[in-house]
Formats: sequence, C-alpha cells, structure tokens
Amino acid sequence: MRVLVIEDDAILRDGLTAGLRMSGFTPDAVACLEDARAALATTAFDGVVLDIMLPDGSGLDLLAEMRRGGRTVPVLLLTARDRVADRVQGLDAGADDYLGKPFDLSELAARLRALLRRQEGRAEGRLSCHGVTIDPGSLTGQAGETPLRFSRREFAVLHALMERPGTILSKSQLEDRLYGWQEEVESNAVEVHVHKLRAKLGRGFIETVRGLGYRIPAEEGASSRSGSGCS
Repeated sequence: MRVLVIEDDAILRDGLTAGLRMSGFTPDAVACLEDARAALATTAFDGVVLDIMLPDGSGLDLLAEMRRGGRTVPVLLLTARDRVADRVQGLDAGADDYLGKPFDLSELAARLRALLRRQEGRAEGRLSCHGVTIDPGSLTGQAGETPLRFSRREFAVLHALMERPGTILSKSQLEDRLYGWQEEVESNAVEVHVHKLRAKLGRGFIETVRGLGYRIPAEEGASSRSGSGCS
C-alpha cells in the first residue's frame, strides 16, 4: 500500500497523490529520476507509478536499472505516448502494467491493487481471516453478516496484518504503511488504530506481542507465510 509516484507535472502529481490516498494507498511523490533513485534507495515501496517522459531522462531507463538490480516491485507506467510500439517497449523493459494519459484515477487504483495482489500471489481481491472479510477496493469489511467501515488508516493497519497472518509487525513497520514523507507521525497512532479495530472486530482478533508488535493469529492448519493464512 506504500506507493512511489514519479511524475514531473505538478498538477497531475498532486492529483495522483490525493486520489491514491483516498483509495487507501500511502503515496510519496517525486518529480525526476534523481529524486526517484534516492527514494528507492531509502524506502521500501509496494508499488511504483512511473511516468516515462521526465525532465532528466526516460522513466524506461530507471525501470531497466531497477530490474537489473533485482528489484521486483510492481511498476505501472504512465505516458501520453500511447502507440502500440510504446506499450510493447515499456512492457518488455520490465513494466507490469501500462496506462495512457488521460486516465481515470479509479482505474489507476484498481490496476495498482491488481498488481499488488499478483505480487502477493493472490487472485481474489478481498482478504478473509477468522470470519472477517475486507475489501481494499472500498475500504470496507464484513464480520459474519455485520458490515464494517474503517477509516483509511484503520484499514491500512488491518490490511497489513491480514496480509501476513501469524507474522509479527512492529510499530515502525505499521507506521510505514500509515504515513508518507510529508505526514507527521503521531506517537501513539498505531495503538489508537489497533484499539479501534479491536472494538469493531473483537479484542482477540489482533494480538499484542509484548516488546515486538502486533499480529493476527494464523488460522489453524495455515502457514504463516505472507498471503497463505488468510484467503
């Protein structure tokens, strides 16, 4: 859910970050290849939205560097050059998907969710565990027959934990899912969101592992490997 947006047009860049944030992502944005390289070197992203035509070079060059360096993070290319040859070049360079400008923000968010599902080895868009199902497309959920609604950050915490049932996630790991570079990290935000989630899902749904972090217990007979304990 942590996404790097690389786009030099300031209006489009701001619109992308605002739209992705409303769709439940935590976006960070840069305007050139130099800043993108620095961001990729210091932050672990779940996905990248990459414009091809940038002021200091081609996004395809950065994409080739990423793949040569073994980075497997999903990359969605953006460009106004929508010829078939351009799409083929981008996909052959290692892109996972391609979207021509202009585009609809809801389609961009849906394509990113699909890329992240494939990265996690899942075909189903929703996640289910211990009788709770969540839908990243709507930031809603259901416990039995009871509908559930979450704030953006509540959902981010729950989604991170349900992706990796049985795995302990530290407070700092969860904060990385909640906050972009320009957002101030509130000291007790994770604790507050976990408290609110327990009020909706039951106190035992999220375990506190003292001194280490939080986890959702893996379902009986399921591996704790990412994506395998919840379906």
